[in-house]
Amino acid sequence: MTETLSNETLPEQVLIVEDEPKLGQLLVDYLQAAEYRTQWITHGDEVLPWVREHSPSLILLDLMLPGTDGLTLCRIIRQFSNVPIIMVTARSEEIDRLLGLEIGADDYICKPYSPREVVVRVKTLLRRCRWQSAPPPEEGQEAALQIDNSRFQASYLGQPLDLTPAEFRLLKTLSAEPGKVFSREALLDKLYDDYRVVTDRTIDSHIKNLRRKLEQLDERTSFIRTVYGMGYRWEAGSCEMV
Repeated sequence: MTETLSNETLPEQVLIVEDEPKLGQLLVDYLQAAEYRTQWITHGDEVLPWVREHSPSLILLDLMLPGTDGLTLCRIIRQFSNVPIIMVTARSEEIDRLLGLEIGADDYICKPYSPREVVVRVKTLLRRCRWQSAPPPEEGQEAALQIDNSRFQASYLGQPLDLTPAEFRLLKTLSAEPGKVFSREALLDKLYDDYRVVTDRTIDSHIKNLRRKLEQLDERTSFIRTVYGMGYRWEAGSCEMV
């Protein structure tokens, strides 16, 4: 029955690249229970031909593999595809390299992990990518996020956001340049103009509150992403400022 469905109606497909049999089967079971299609590959040399032919929705890519290793595979895949990639590693010291934007991985997860957490990561990343690939508003159609600078007011999907002045400035700064990574120091410079002494934790607290208020209006959308060791970036498309 599945074979008769069009590509548009098929569930999203996750490619699992994992050479440990128990872990690979565990991921297959959990992802299929979450209604994803899966393909499981255990040898690094088999990955590139399969990806080129089938174009998966997302790749769970183990770092240590027989044959071609995960780092090399990620670099090569990025030469011809923007498919979301979650790197899997048993070595926590590799994290900085993985998320240093050198190899193009979108996320990482360390072993040992909870398979439920993996499913949540997969859902979150796919949701964010669907939003980013959505077409922009047509001419005459309002953007989902509206920011009124003269009134210090913002709304999302027509619903007002009850923001503090600091949250408003953060929202304005981040949403004005979707995809740009802002360091905490850069955001602090935008936040206050009276040179008060504040810490990085101040930014983290404001971001947490801003995320919560946005997600209360749309829990399906990932708005602000934490970029490991770097700062924050806006994920949910552009806004309209008046």
